[in-house]
Amino acid sequence: MKAELVDRVRARLVERDEPLTAAAVATAVREEAGGVVGDSDVLAALRRLQTEFLGAGALESSLRDETVTDVLVTGADAVWVDRGSGLERSDVVFSDDDAVRRLAQRLALSAGRRLDDAQPWVDAWLPRTGSSAVRMHAVLSPVAAQGTCLSLRVLRPAAHDLDALRRLGTFDEATADMLRRIVAARLAFLVSGGTGAGKTTMLAALLGEVPEDERITCVEEAGELHPAHPHVVRLVTRPPNVEGAGEVTTRDLVRQALRMRPDRIVVGEVRGAEVCDLLAALNTGHEGGCGTVHANSPTEVPARMEALAAVGGLHRDALHSQLSAAVHLVLHMRRTSRRGRHLAAIGVLRRGGDRVEVAPAWCAIAGWEPGWERLAELLEQRGGA
Repeated sequence: MKAELVDRVRARLVERDEPLTAAAVATAVREEAGGVVGDSDVLAALRRLQTEFLGAGALESSLRDETVTDVLVTGADAVWVDRGSGLERSDVVFSDDDAVRRLAQRLALSAGRRLDDAQPWVDAWLPRTGSSAVRMHAVLSPVAAQGTCLSLRVLRPAAHDLDALRRLGTFDEATADMLRRIVAARLAFLVSGGTGAGKTTMLAALLGEVPEDERITCVEEAGELHPAHPHVVRLVTRPPNVEGAGEVTTRDLVRQALRMRPDRIVVGEVRGAEVCDLLAALNTGHEGGCGTVHANSPTEVPARMEALAAVGGLHRDALHSQLSAAVHLVLHMRRTSRRGRHLAAIGVLRRGGDRVEVAPAWCAIAGWEPGWERLAELLEQRGGA
């Protein structure tokens, strides 16, 4: 079927603003063709237009691949996927940049966001079609100099337990026992690491070790945490609508979580002003709280928390004072091409003058380090020995 005819059919379907059914496509093809059209041409148009109008279009099969974590489009003929071991060139090809642009705009619209020449970029969560969540980011040309740039990150439910992660090589048996003791002692901790390092998966596995008679309240942006625990309350943020109203932030939900009789408060990712409310909660009797934070190493976590607290108006001295009293440990995740996602280090927070420092307690390469004595002391004090 000629591309010009497909373009006319597409325009007619958009104008009608009707559900995309096989009958609607067949009718539009015959009307635009202006004569007799063979069944093969009608079927070809149906397949092509359904692919374009439904789901993520040509990228849908990649998003449904359980091994894919990211789908990146940098041009009509440049589509990449990440299956956990680096980027691979995909065999998906768009007809032109307009096709990529139409897909990006349709996905943005489905998320209730605007994407056009007046607002040439968007960051949004796509509506769920299954158990996975997809976060999209798009930039239109000419801001994206080589053409529309579309990034889709697939966030699948984190439901592994510690034994499953041990079998995958995330850590060894001795480390798994140590992690269980940390949870049993109700030590507050942060799981740090880079994007895609396995922070949420590790957090979910640790939450699965919480005693069944405790109530866990999780606050997240995408609802990734699915720990194997019978009593989990999951609160998920909501972006503003097209008019800019109706937003529910992480900070809003942390405050609500405090009123829900939680035994453990969890913030799926600490990334803004909510750090102030989380630290306040952990300093008022809510032991064993936890969350994840982006950081390059355990020692950089205090500086990262300091920057986030500044957004919430918390002074540097107050942040370090609350951090030292509220959080005990940092568990650092790393992803490498050789080992994949693994627990790389454990650090213990301690006060060094008027600032909080992270003392190395364990390292995947070197084993136990000087901070181990402080960790052992904390476990003994809290009954996790």
